[in-house]
Amino acid sequence: MNVSEHQSYLIFSLNGSRYGVTTNAVQEIFFLPTLTPIDEAPRDIVGVVNLRGEILPVMDLNLRFFQRSLDYQITDSIIVIEWQTVKVGLIVNQVHEVQDIPLEAIAPQITYGRQNGNPSHHYITGVAKNLGELVMLVNPEQLIQYSDSSETPPFELNGTEIPDTPTSVQKTRRFCPHATPEEMALFQERADNLMKLSEGEDFTGLMPIAVIGLNDEYFGLDLNVVREFTDIREITPIPCCPSRIIGNMNLRGEIVTLIDIRETLNLPITRAIGGSKVMVVHIDELVAGIAIQEVCDVMYLHPSKIAPVPAAIHSANDEYLRGTAPYREKMMSLLDLPKILTQGELEVNEEP
Repeated sequence: MNVSEHQSYLIFSLNGSRYGVTTNAVQEIFFLPTLTPIDEAPRDIVGVVNLRGEILPVMDLNLRFFQRSLDYQITDSIIVIEWQTVKVGLIVNQVHEVQDIPLEAIAPQITYGRQNGNPSHHYITGVAKNLGELVMLVNPEQLIQYSDSSETPPFELNGTEIPDTPTSVQKTRRFCPHATPEEMALFQERADNLMKLSEGEDFTGLMPIAVIGLNDEYFGLDLNVVREFTDIREITPIPCCPSRIIGNMNLRGEIVTLIDIRETLNLPITRAIGGSKVMVVHIDELVAGIAIQEVCDVMYLHPSKIAPVPAAIHSANDEYLRGTAPYREKMMSLLDLPKILTQGELEVNEEP
């Protein structure tokens, strides 16, 4: 019996689709910082960042794939790839795990039933059937090196061509124009940290963490369960519910129950939660909104940095904590959010 050959890929998401890039080309991963636009750069290179004294160009894959660029989010990441000593950062929506994909599960070419005499860019080297999902495998060499006059084709909007003129390109040269002041401050803090960080740790073990503020304390939780951060809108109270249940909120037509987890965590609730943010989480079939004081950060945390809850501060909420980890000048507590929502007396048994 022949043993199947495998290739290791880092899996990431972009616009709802899954992609993979060979781990041999991946250098490190970090969350999106402030980028400095360069006017004369290729259109898909949306800026540069100072990475420990090295100027790293950053590519918007949407533009590389001839699509329109979307607004960047604080949860976006940069994957640094290298090919023949040239490094480029790729902006992606979410980084997943490293997976070994059998070569026999990769379709190297797709036939579209068309004849085309022009050479293909070959940004996508194949499509893998992996764990019930289709993963498009990107070619790091072509992403970095390929360039010709066809790289800035006209766009179409409602069937009308819009030329890619210097004026239209210049309008895109401002980083994240729709970000809030708080988000811009977070982007800039990341950029400042990247200038002095040491080489990244093994990215295969990093955990994506969302850091939130409650009662001026830091809490971290698995970023994979966070669907979005948004503002608290008009709340409809729910009768006959515990005080932890704040009410229902209409989120673009979806009714989301808003929850205050402070009592479950034995935090004082003598004052209202400062700020007006809600963290929408999706755990199994449950969608809920968690009222928070602020969105502090999203970061990658190595498991080696996690410590047990100190014995001196053991309390009744220990069962909802996974440990502690350093964050800024304080320590943050790592929450077991699925356990909080399923065992923390937060159930809403009545239909809204």
